[in-house]
Amino acid sequence: MKQKMSLGTRLFLSHLAVMVVGLSTFIVIAKVSSPQFFVVRLEQLERKGFLTVRSAKTYLIDGFQTAWNRSATWSLILGGLTAGGLSYYLSRRIMKPLKQIENITHNFTAGHWEQRIPESEIPELNQLSVSFNRMASSLEDVERRRRDLVGDLTHELRTPLTVVRGYLEELASGDIEASPQLYVNLIRETRRLENLTRDLQELSKAEAGYLSIDVKPINLLPLLRGLVTRFRDQLLDDGPVLKLSCPYSLPLVMADGDRTEQILVNLLGNAIRYTEIGSIEISTKVVNKYLWITVQDTGVGIAPEDLPHVFERFWRGDRSRNSYSGGSGIGLAITKKLVELQVGAIEVTSQLHQGTTFRFSLPLAKS
Repeated sequence: MKQKMSLGTRLFLSHLAVMVVGLSTFIVIAKVSSPQFFVVRLEQLERKGFLTVRSAKTYLIDGFQTAWNRSATWSLILGGLTAGGLSYYLSRRIMKPLKQIENITHNFTAGHWEQRIPESEIPELNQLSVSFNRMASSLEDVERRRRDLVGDLTHELRTPLTVVRGYLEELASGDIEASPQLYVNLIRETRRLENLTRDLQELSKAEAGYLSIDVKPINLLPLLRGLVTRFRDQLLDDGPVLKLSCPYSLPLVMADGDRTEQILVNLLGNAIRYTEIGSIEISTKVVNKYLWITVQDTGVGIAPEDLPHVFERFWRGDRSRNSYSGGSGIGLAITKKLVELQVGAIEVTSQLHQGTTFRFSLPLAKS
């Protein structure tokens, strides 16, 4: 296979070709025209009465040609060396950022994601460097998230698998006898694994943009009332009070009814999980062509340093929240993606030991 020339070689040869063509053109034209112009000048001198010029014409022409040949030769040599050196220097400068990109790309394959390309004096190459560094930061973030996801997923899977294996080993060795309660415990752990895998699949589809969203004008009031009735049946007599505070009629919103119900189920499930006593309130408010739905509880709350991480995968906050935890740890990450897919926004505020407030928006339907 014929070996292709590199970009640096092509740049150097192109500069060299331009220089050779320019010098060659100069030499050829000067070689042909200069003696003729010189002879014409001598004839003009003869006509003006400089008789000594006639006898010296041949000698002067030969001397001029000799001087011209020498000067042209030195001009060609020095010009070629100067142009070649300058072409080589400029080619190296142009190739330097590209070489850096090549070296950094090789380092990426070895797992070194921290390197970046410095700025260049050439605007086009500088724009290339900016785009490459932006891509490198994105890849570094993806790699970090991948590692975190693998670590978190391993941690989440280890607990239920360890429990199930422990029960099965004790059953096999005869250390414990089978009982309805034992089977209930095994079912609970396998359901936990099932919920985790389902939520991970849901989150991966949402992040990849493959999650189906059927947006259309809907009235959220029946949905809110139905959820309040459903969750009230799950609360104990000494548990929190669940109430709905909203007008008797709500404007239509552009949303997917099933996905909106999933958002509210996640938020209400979290509120019930972390609120032993007190109240959980759902309220609505119209602000600037958006309907905001708020879920406010009086539970354990979230520490200020944990608030920025609420919507991250497998986040469960501090130990006070972990004692109540039973979810997969990615419900809020899914909730955020579902809200964003419906062109809405979601916010959270909280005070430790006083309660947490989640609120999300959905765009109003055009009347």
